[in-house]
Amino acid sequence: MNWTPTLVEERLAEAADTLRRLPEAKVQGHASTWPPYIQESLSAEDATFRRPPPSAAAITRMDEALPWLQQLDQVDAKIVWLRAKGKPWKIVCWNVGLSRATAHRHWMFALCLISWKLNGKRIPKNISLRQILDVRKMQ
Repeated sequence: MNWTPTLVEERLAEAADTLRRLPEAKVQGHASTWPPYIQESLSAEDATFRRPPPSAAAITRMDEALPWLQQLDQVDAKIVWLRAKGKPWKIVCWNVGLSRATAHRHWMFALCLISWKLNGKRIPKNISLRQILDVRKMQ
């Protein structure tokens, strides 16, 4: 498979969605002392409709994709993950303290780096963000 930044972005978005759909972890050993009829009325009011749990294949793809973020700079990984979760650019920029244009360049740079590594290409040590983005435009 020839990885592109778009495919990497889609896989990370799927991983974020899969992670969101996993069942919640419940603390064992805690019980409510409220009568059952109150518990039922509360659970009916606060019911949130969730999509079905993810498939085993989706969980496997998520497990493959999440380590990709560890290869990135901390700020770049945060930008990529926030975008994978569907956060708007305004929220991303507030979280990382960068302008919209700079955050977008970091995001594209990170996706290109991941796709290069997945394709087995060696990344030159002295390559700049601008050079990687220029190479991507030429492809």
